[in-house]
Amino acid sequence: MNTKAIGAQGEEQAARYLQAKGWSILERNFSAPYGELDLVAKDGKTLVFVEVKTRAYSAYGGPLMAVTPAKQKRLALTAASYIKAKSVKCDGIRFDVLCVLPQGIEHVPNAFFPERTTL
Repeated sequence: MNTKAIGAQGEEQAARYLQAKGWSILERNFSAPYGELDLVAKDGKTLVFVEVKTRAYSAYGGPLMAVTPAKQKRLALTAASYIKAKSVKCDGIRFDVLCVLPQGIEHVPNAFFPERTTL
């Protein structure tokens, strides 16, 4: 299986995991000039931008280490584009990372906080 197919499979697992927790999936693979949001979901009244990382193993710090400060900035700019494009109303926003590993799913709520100037 190629990396794109593995990523798509991981995103599907992540979406099912979040739905089982009672979340609503609003969007998958939203693209904007700065990048792409894997999943946009609602956790209650909170809008959550979920970066999904799928890995065959957790060496080198695991998938969470792949969400670098530069990636965080691109995600925040893309999230701002999403909010503007969709005229979203919510009580708050948050950025989570969901790691899909062979041994299971690791969910990191509030994985990072973008700079105030980004959003």
